Amino acid sequence: MTLFWILACVTIPAALTVILHRNPVYSALALVFTLFQVAIMFVALDAHLIAFLQIIIYAGAIVVLILFAIMLLSLEPEEPGDGRSSLRAAGWGAAALLGLELVAIAAVFPDTPAAEKPLPEGYGSVAKIAERLFTTHLLPFELTSVLLLVAVVGAVVMARRRTGP
Repeated sequence: MTLFWILACVTIPAALTVILHRNPVYSALALVFTLFQVAIMFVALDAHLIAFLQIIIYAGAIVVLILFAIMLLSLEPEEPGDGRSSLRAAGWGAAALLGLELVAIAAVFPDTPAAEKPLPEGYGSVAKIAERLFTTHLLPFELTSVLLLVAVVGAVVMARRRTGP
């Protein structure tokens, strides 16, 4: 449980950097760090395959796709004072509300260490994950792949319109 809190204290500032930094490239790099921290949490839960997939798929492929879109669109950081102070205040309010919610949940539910509970048979195995992915979660899996394809095509079309005749 102590390892979880240490990782959480490192992961939360990295995740906040993803959404608060003005430079999209730095945000993407902070996303890589955040995803590595989540993979370490999976290792602590003895889900080594999920941790490996977290690094390969999310920290590898998805972040490379995000960086590709950022570079293709030539995104520049926003200028300060662009009239988004109300959105920033709403974001801070939502973050404070989420923090209060997390504190309330932690106060209501007692600590139950995961090490005391026996793991189900085949926990974290490739067969169990593949079975769930291609049966129960097939539609979200396919929709995610279509969404990523649309995002890449959209980025290429938008970049082409900027530089085209």
